[in-house]
Amino acid sequence: MSQPSLPPHHQPSHQPPQPQGVRRPPSRGRRSKPALKLIAGGVLAAALVSGCGSGDDDGGGENGGSSKGAQAKTLGKVAMPKVGKEANTMGTWVTDSTFVKGDVNKLVGYSLDGAKSKWRIPLGGQLCWASPHMTKDGLTAIVFRNGAGEDASCTKVGLVDLKKGKLVWQKEGSDSEGNAGVEFDEVTIGGGTVAAGGTDGGGAWSLDGKPLWKPAYLADCDDNGYAGGDDKLVAIRGCDSEDSSTERLEVQTVDPRTRDVKSSYKLDEKVEYAHVISTAPLVVAVDTGDSDGGSGVTDILTIDDSGKQGKLLSTIDVLAKGYQPDCRATNVEGCTQLALDKASSTLYLSSEVDVDHGGPGERISGLDLKTGKETGKTKMAESRSLIPIQTDDDGSLIAYLGSMYSEAGGVVRVDPKSFAMDTLQTHPDDMKDVESDMDTYGDCVMIYTGKKLYIGDSKAERPTADSKARPLAVVFGA
Repeated sequence: MSQPSLPPHHQPSHQPPQPQGVRRPPSRGRRSKPALKLIAGGVLAAALVSGCGSGDDDGGGENGGSSKGAQAKTLGKVAMPKVGKEANTMGTWVTDSTFVKGDVNKLVGYSLDGAKSKWRIPLGGQLCWASPHMTKDGLTAIVFRNGAGEDASCTKVGLVDLKKGKLVWQKEGSDSEGNAGVEFDEVTIGGGTVAAGGTDGGGAWSLDGKPLWKPAYLADCDDNGYAGGDDKLVAIRGCDSEDSSTERLEVQTVDPRTRDVKSSYKLDEKVEYAHVISTAPLVVAVDTGDSDGGSGVTDILTIDDSGKQGKLLSTIDVLAKGYQPDCRATNVEGCTQLALDKASSTLYLSSEVDVDHGGPGERISGLDLKTGKETGKTKMAESRSLIPIQTDDDGSLIAYLGSMYSEAGGVVRVDPKSFAMDTLQTHPDDMKDVESDMDTYGDCVMIYTGKKLYIGDSKAERPTADSKARPLAVVFGA
């Protein structure tokens, strides 16, 4: 099947990707940030997820909303654990009764206001990856190290019951020759299957812990990773090319129980990395090697996977338009700074704007996934970040308005037709430095649900003279 060519500026530069967690240095008037951790489906309490971001200028923000909204309080804070060196603390979830946060070598469940711990799950090793997906029963998947020492590896796959505070099971995978202890880079859950992938191979288990399948070994071909959510599972398959130093990548919608290929779409040979934003609809972010500032994205593709051969529906030229999605290096999932409304097939992306008067700021644009064309955009939030979180039931967009030196952050609602903004809540002024520090020095995830904003840091590190002692997590609410 012949493939549409990518825009002419997308020639691979063969520059190595930035490692996970590396971010662009902040420029005057804004701070670069991670953002939305997209949940594709099966989420309790309709959790809305984003990432930290805040401006750092003294300028005003009159375009940040039509009113101050409800004045939120700081309901709870989780202290940053004391560590000798940086430690991974991925994992931020909210069920109907519990706020769950990844910590150093453990998961901890808190009351919904974040003020009281309810339970903890010791893991014996650091978290390596935490799936943002959660089933209706409150199940999710993690990868963690097989020990606490420096030489411990990310070989353990676990199914976690976030409602009961229980590690249901832990498993290790094996390679095509039967050798145990395969290292995994990430894990997902979808269609009743837990699927883990990485450069050493992949594996899948049912929710009751039964091994389902391992990717069939084919010369020069591997499963780079998987994306889940609801009833679907998508694999990114890479095969070495004889005339190129990079893999030829294929997007495969597979049967979660058997891994039989239901639909496949071969990406342009210029694509070096592929990341799945959503499995339904199937939306894939690709990098041809010249992505801006290590964002990992040059184009966003919408693919019709209803037939055996997938069809390209639209392409969004991220690089040319200056949009700011952010995908983690070589990982298949984990793209941030975007939101998707499935009912209207609209993708929301932020972009940085610089003007002659008032300094820089950000705005959010809506894009039709069927055509790739822009449907509208907000006014610029002057000297502040403006990050998509997720759409509400009525199709309106929920977004985070970043803090600045003179004012704390907040949550806004964006009308999907007029793109006018109304402020839902503003945060206490005495927390604006905490928000800014978590953005600048942390790697944060946000969840907005039940009129509360949860901010969780995905890493723990020693305080410095600049970063001081930020919390590992904080909860704002009325």
